[in-house]
Amino acid sequence: MSKPSSEPGSAVIPAPFAAQGVAIEQVFKSATTISGQILALPQGPVGVTVFRCTIAVGTALPSHRHAFPRYGYVLAGTLRLTNEQTGSVRDFIAGDFIIESIAQWHSGRNVGSTPLCLLVIDQVPEGVEPTEPKPADGGGGQR
Repeated sequence: MSKPSSEPGSAVIPAPFAAQGVAIEQVFKSATTISGQILALPQGPVGVTVFRCTIAVGTALPSHRHAFPRYGYVLAGTLRLTNEQTGSVRDFIAGDFIIESIAQWHSGRNVGSTPLCLLVIDQVPEGVEPTEPKPADGGGGQR
């Protein structure tokens, strides 16, 4: 078996699969969110929900936060994420994988010239909403 590596494009292919002509390329590996928070998964039973999200050119998502890690993969376009609590502004393009910040207010905007398409994955306890919109009064406090 190949040795694990965190280098982009590296692969760990169990021998039986390699012998069958299977190619596996590591796309992303991280133990932290985009704001440096250590990942911690929900305890107990969870549900997994996968969304395909399409955002028109120039459209912004309202400020929001997530109680648990949210994963995103940019299929097409350019996403600009602004973290209101850290001041970080980062752009992500097609092929980028994102682990969004946890319990920090942030917003996203399509800053590209084509529709933005994201594959979004949530893993949360049953009955818990994966996204909390920021109240109109700007409150909400820190979790």
